[in-house]
Amino acid sequence: MDDAAARPALVEITSVTKTYRMGDVDVHALRGVTLRIGEGEFAAVMGASGSGKSTLMNILGCLDRPSTGEYFLDGAEVSRLDADALAEMRSQTLGFVFQSFNLLARTTALENVELPLVYTGLRPALRRARAKEALERVGLGERLHHHPSQLSGGQQQRVAIARALVNRPRLILADEPTGNLDSHASLEMMALLQQLGDEGMTIVLVTHEPDIAAHARRVILVRDGLIEDDRWTQAPRQAERPAAHVRVAAP
Repeated sequence: MDDAAARPALVEITSVTKTYRMGDVDVHALRGVTLRIGEGEFAAVMGASGSGKSTLMNILGCLDRPSTGEYFLDGAEVSRLDADALAEMRSQTLGFVFQSFNLLARTTALENVELPLVYTGLRPALRRARAKEALERVGLGERLHHHPSQLSGGQQQRVAIARALVNRPRLILADEPTGNLDSHASLEMMALLQQLGDEGMTIVLVTHEPDIAAHARRVILVRDGLIEDDRWTQAPRQAERPAAHVRVAAP
């Protein structure tokens, strides 16, 4: 049994529904989901296409609002925040990693990672130092001035993770982060996420691949807009950590 019940809740949603209007038809993407994720958990959300897992991720990431129900993030009820407060919550609390790396092609790795800090008021020298630290944390300290075209797919995804980390978020949301990677790069990615989880970072990973979900400590199965299964494992699959992942800074 995991000690999750003893951990403070970072994410807590209660009876959340989400209904979309598609022409004359109501589509019930979520049908009353209740979920608690504690500080420091590494959870994988699994489900087939149309299961509701992406809608759940969008609500957790404050990119969409529930139709009914409550969502508390780090103790704040975000489901009723206005647009400006919601944007501030996203920037201060959440880090996002997507299947498509979303890197600017003509911008170096360092500059890509620095981008989320541009509007924070930090001095340029401090922004640059924070971005460099984040890239070193994911094992790319020697690739600071490389452009995306000069990096492998796995390295580009690590840049994306560094960008997600640069604001020092409480929660990382990773939506199919291995979807565009080969098997070797996928394992490197899972090794990095496991390393971040071991350091105490809270991670929610969305995937449709059981082999990827097996690296998480907790697997949540979504089907037809409901949580069908929610289970813990004492022995998640361990991905071998490349030697390039050296010095690890505190969150």
